[in-house]
Amino acid sequence: MADSNTIRLRVFSLNCWGIRYLSKHCRERYAMIGELLSREEHDIVLLQEVWSEKDFLCLKRKLSSTHPHSHYFKSGVIGSGMATFSRHRIHDAFLYRYSLNGYPYMAHHGDWFGGKAVGMVILNIGSLAAHVYITHLHAEYSREKDSYLPHRVVQAWELQQFIRHTSSGADLVILAGDLNLHPQDLGNRLLRTYTGLRDSYTETAKFDGCEDGITLIADNPFINPKELCPFEKGIRIDYILYKGSGRVSIQCESLSTTKGSVPDHPFPYSDHEALSAELQLQTLTQQAGGDETRGKLAELVDIVTEARTEVKVGLYCAERMRYTAARTGVMGLALLLLELAIAAVPWLALGADQPFPRASFYLLGVLCFAILITTFLLYIFYTMEVKSLQGAEDQMRLAVGSLQERLRRFPLAQPLNPLCRPPDRQDPCPLEPEE
Repeated sequence: MADSNTIRLRVFSLNCWGIRYLSKHCRERYAMIGELLSREEHDIVLLQEVWSEKDFLCLKRKLSSTHPHSHYFKSGVIGSGMATFSRHRIHDAFLYRYSLNGYPYMAHHGDWFGGKAVGMVILNIGSLAAHVYITHLHAEYSREKDSYLPHRVVQAWELQQFIRHTSSGADLVILAGDLNLHPQDLGNRLLRTYTGLRDSYTETAKFDGCEDGITLIADNPFINPKELCPFEKGIRIDYILYKGSGRVSIQCESLSTTKGSVPDHPFPYSDHEALSAELQLQTLTQQAGGDETRGKLAELVDIVTEARTEVKVGLYCAERMRYTAARTGVMGLALLLLELAIAAVPWLALGADQPFPRASFYLLGVLCFAILITTFLLYIFYTMEVKSLQGAEDQMRLAVGSLQERLRRFPLAQPLNPLCRPPDRQDPCPLEPEE
């Protein structure tokens, strides 16, 4: 294995918290972010929560000399909030929107309106094809009672599927963004184990940043420390993940994060800390062998099984909510029919001069129609949620069966994982889906 070329690649990621008219000091912070990016001249910049396209265009103008290539991913009601800037030409871009993303009636959380998704851009870095992914998963609003956990697990499942199915021809893969997942959370383990992506924080040779790599720190003035409980110092939910291929060996030379305050400014860039990773790419003259192990495959079976169990819990809750909506709708319909029957009484009682309470009739009628319309919309929404959860659970069931079959074919004494080189076929990627 000989070296033919070495390339250094600098990657930047930041959740900008850019909600116009709601986020504090939004315009001033965007100006600070633009100055930082112009000064540092990273090769690839991946930003989340750039909710206004006007702010994206403002950054695009400011970075036109240092990052001439850019793309803004549009999705949902208010957009995905994801933007990419690059010193290298963007040859292709694609957006995949997650099938589950919270609830529309939880308007104060707002995730549903954002249309959470994963965006992909394809770059050429020298002779290497780079597939760069950016995403922002559903937020965790309560650690103890997380009603969005099944949705976030499904998002992580769809994310790893999207990366595996679209990166087969890539020399290197980079994923960055606000995953809203702690390092040992189920969704994080599912994503990294299935795709083989490596965490720049745990792999870096040099780190300069907040303690334990946390990216949501209690000292940030935009953060309410009560929201971080039970984690007093903060949490690590923003990541830069990467992996190479048979042609490219990739190492993280250094990783740094901002530390809250910004010199000569009264406030930080965002409520999240920015990540900056320097990756060293080394092209190889021959294909590298696989290094997967039987234990790695068995671990993956356990993780997918755990994820499937969590999705089943979410499916049970969604079916209960759909049943409740249907039952409430039936009650509303019965109430409407009863009201119509009461209204028909004066017509049937010929010659009887009985007063008719029109105001109460109309008020009750409006209430019945409101119940029917609301429950009908909720029933449709929960049906869509049930279908998405059922689809994810079916995919996980197939995946577990396939992984268990590969595990049974794995010789106990063989040092290499047959996912890379099974007896009856040759697979270039450890966990590529079978044809």
